[in-house]
Amino acid sequence: MTSSDSPVRDSFLVFGSPAIEEAEIQEVVATLRSGWLSTGPKTHLFEEEFRRYIGCHHALALNSCTAGLHLALDAIGVGEGDEVITTPVTFAATANVIVHHRAHPVFVDIRRDTMNIDPEQIEAKITPRTRAILPVHLAGRPCQMDAIMDIARRHNLFVVEDAAHAVEAEYQGQKVGTIGHITAFSFYVTKNVCTGEGGMVTTENDDWAEEMRLRSLHGISKDAWKRYSAEGYQPYETIYPGYKFNMMDIQASLGIHQLARVEENHRVRERWWHRYNEAFSEMPELITPLEEEGIRHSRHLYTILIRPERLQIDRDQFVEALKEENIGTGIHFTTLHLHAYYRQTFGFRRGDFPNAEFVSDRTISLPLSAKLTERDVDDVVAAVRKVSDRYRR
Repeated sequence: MTSSDSPVRDSFLVFGSPAIEEAEIQEVVATLRSGWLSTGPKTHLFEEEFRRYIGCHHALALNSCTAGLHLALDAIGVGEGDEVITTPVTFAATANVIVHHRAHPVFVDIRRDTMNIDPEQIEAKITPRTRAILPVHLAGRPCQMDAIMDIARRHNLFVVEDAAHAVEAEYQGQKVGTIGHITAFSFYVTKNVCTGEGGMVTTENDDWAEEMRLRSLHGISKDAWKRYSAEGYQPYETIYPGYKFNMMDIQASLGIHQLARVEENHRVRERWWHRYNEAFSEMPELITPLEEEGIRHSRHLYTILIRPERLQIDRDQFVEALKEENIGTGIHFTTLHLHAYYRQTFGFRRGDFPNAEFVSDRTISLPLSAKLTERDVDDVVAAVRKVSDRYRR
């Protein structure tokens, strides 16, 4: 696979490198100097700013999107023997949190064009043990939430949205984060809003919001974070054996400014997205992302599918060839039902979810960040074309 000519780039283009600016750096420094590093006033400011941006009633800042999903399943009462319907094309955390509740993940195949869970296949998987549907807005493309919410209403199910990729996303004019019963967002280092590690959970339900806040910090009573403040010692009780899921003010210091630029950065990624579409849409070796009416894509991931029947190499070899051109990529995702734990525990095998496998075998995520320059994007385009030309059948 080694090329005899020079790579497209002299230096490696890291996939998913975040756009961190001076405002974030100064805010973190100010937080360090303040002496209040863990959950405190900046975390609560970030929650309020995020709540206003989404348009929801409650937003709780956490140490990860995974924590948000875990608390959501806690709040709606998922327990041993329950079933939660979700997609196999997602990060392991989506299904892992179901397993952690001693429930069973029930996978439903995706649509090939959207790569999201196929609502038309959901009802066939509903049983008396089904408790919830957990759709994943893959790459930042909203799922068909009208159909999913209709199914949930008719079967008395909860909907917990995995919006790790979807901070800016909207479905039929409604913000993701206000549609399902509870929604979890990610601020991981590669995400559109980045706090290094971190997440947020949103809901309209007052009781769930209070329960999730309580359980997110050891299950100790309200405003426990203030117990070391200038107000002095604050008595507290452990009301529930909770978790250590809280966000730190250091993280929130990043998030405040990342969120302030979220729309500006979305416009930059939108520009790179259309540049990729223009370059790749007429290449017979590739399938480019579907453009849909009625949604706002968050433009988190730009995913192409290779057509192996038109190439002399498979997806993994294509990725390796791009690496030799100094272009970093991602795989989102290797379908979960083919991972060892899920195969061995639940008996899944190849052939169970053909559309998920089709995407899993072919998908490549290209660099898409507000940090990219015009030259970076041109290099990605040149590298993809170079590899496609070299290995075309």
